[in-house]
Amino acid sequence: MPHRKRADLLAAATAFCEAFAQKKSPDEIMSHFSTSPDILAYEHGLKELAPFLGREFRGRDGVREYFQTISSCLSYDNMQFADYVVDAAENRVAVRGTARFTWTSSGEGWDEVFAYALRFDEERKVTRYEVWADSGAAYLASKGQLKELRGDRA
Repeated sequence: MPHRKRADLLAAATAFCEAFAQKKSPDEIMSHFSTSPDILAYEHGLKELAPFLGREFRGRDGVREYFQTISSCLSYDNMQFADYVVDAAENRVAVRGTARFTWTSSGEGWDEVFAYALRFDEERKVTRYEVWADSGAAYLASKGQLKELRGDRA
């Protein structure tokens, strides 16, 4: 039984992450979340650095708002996920991702390694989605200062 639960959690996490990597619609991404009113999206970082950082987005409307806020600020390419770690006893999965992000208003981009921590309910739907990412690069790109800092003149 534990092996089956682990495999089910890994499959659910992989499907969720692949929805991002394949740039699926917001409705498709939301289909991976629980219908519970107590779901959460949280991206760690200082809330002063970006509108999606350091704030709890709760409930289905809040999680949808998080993804709308992200998509209004950022675009991404070449998103890939690896190194899934499954904790079947706690219904949790951690995963490392990589992608090329661009702050849309400035056009400045950066390559990033980020991490997700996912918690699932008994139906293998996401109840908690946490992100650790390079908030410093996002902030500098939002201000149009990332290229200058790196010495990029192009």
